[in-house]
Amino acid sequence: MKNIKDYNLEELKIELKELGEKPFRAEQIFKWLYQEKVETFNEMTNLSLELREKLKNQYTMCNFKILKKQEAKDGTIKYLFDVLDGNAIETVLMRYHHGNSICVSSQIGCKMGCKFCASTGINFIRNLSTGEIVEQIIKVEQDTNERISNVVFMGIGEPLDNYENVVNAIKLINHPKGLNIGARHISISTSGLIPKIYQLAEENIQCTLSISLHATNNQKRSSMMPVNNTYPIEELMQACKDYIAKTNRRISFEYALAKDNNDNLSDAKELVKLLKGMLCHVNLIPINKIENGQYSKSSNENIMKFRDYLNDHGIVATIRRELGADIDAACRTTTKEELVKEQFGKSLCNWGRFLFHIVQCEIRTVPNCTRTVPPLSPLAILFKM
Repeated sequence: MKNIKDYNLEELKIELKELGEKPFRAEQIFKWLYQEKVETFNEMTNLSLELREKLKNQYTMCNFKILKKQEAKDGTIKYLFDVLDGNAIETVLMRYHHGNSICVSSQIGCKMGCKFCASTGINFIRNLSTGEIVEQIIKVEQDTNERISNVVFMGIGEPLDNYENVVNAIKLINHPKGLNIGARHISISTSGLIPKIYQLAEENIQCTLSISLHATNNQKRSSMMPVNNTYPIEELMQACKDYIAKTNRRISFEYALAKDNNDNLSDAKELVKLLKGMLCHVNLIPINKIENGQYSKSSNENIMKFRDYLNDHGIVATIRRELGADIDAACRTTTKEELVKEQFGKSLCNWGRFLFHIVQCEIRTVPNCTRTVPPLSPLAILFKM
């Protein structure tokens, strides 16, 4: 059946018209879905019994199941959601003094293969639909009975590789009759898919764009991020400048500091030269060692020196703030049968990272869960017990 949360308001009006109903019914349904956040069509009590039956017969509500959740001492919650087809995704709620932020996944698996990320080698399974992206927010609000005020697209997957569904989800999240979260409270991270950056600039969506940069030259960046072989750094920087000129929005550059790789003074000097004159911010991320990974965390001294050099030379830079440190256990996969039985095992891989753009233009990050995927089998991601 069709997922009713995949439709925007105008599309839903067309759907209702095809069912022989008045278009205003779509607004009533929207209110039940995104404001009342009901889980069944039967709860939509201002709709006729006949219409509710029609909806039940033709649409699903796409109610994710919470397979597991962990709460850190600082209030951060990591969720494992069953997406109802034998796969699972992870979503993280981050609590700040200014409000709640959520990091959502956009794909099941990832194609990018960044060498410093624990999801390197992960098998891409499929894109999440618009409704599946939005459902992550709805389910967390239902579970916590708390309002989400900020959304970051920095979970599993490359958001711009699922462009249409991600943009449609943003519009639903931002819609005043949808979840009604301001566009400036929404951030999208990308490894640098240049055509999609230009396409996003034309959308006239006031969200924040974050670029995973991590190096200042092609040789080094290609060794860390294979996407650079397709979209080299010079072209990426030009796309970023064009994006800023078109949108007048500041870009955030993510830079993961790896010991003896990209964390010395010469790298900082190159980064200043690369970003000079751009409306931007640099988010410095102390890299996490991953299983069989070649990179390790830079020293605190180098991280501080790197940040200070950037700030002293006109590039605003901050060091990420980590949340959920006591639940940064990573995850593993299992078979469909194990998912159904909800058998949770030991972790096999480490979290990657999340980035969060605060309203006051401060950047902070928290860990992000990634996973490895066996071929052929349906998956679920498991939390460390």
